[in-house]
Amino acid sequence: MGGFGFVWMIVPALLLIGVIALVVWALARAFPVSRDGDYPRRDRAEEILEERFARGEITTEEYRDSLRVLREKSGKRV
Repeated sequence: MGGFGFVWMIVPALLLIGVIALVVWALARAFPVSRDGDYPRRDRAEEILEERFARGEITTEEYRDSLRVLREKSGKRV
């Protein structure tokens, strides 16, 4: 076996660590959590709409109508 016995003992452990890291990474990608703790994260379209309203680009009526349409499209309760 010589000096390579140690290497052959380490390889399976490294592979196991790699598989565990891959599973953790896949779960983190599948179930994202936003920085402010919302789960699940709000739709990006709603965030953009909110930003446009805050900047005064759209009126209150346009904001409400657009939000209603977005939520109906995504199947959320209005």
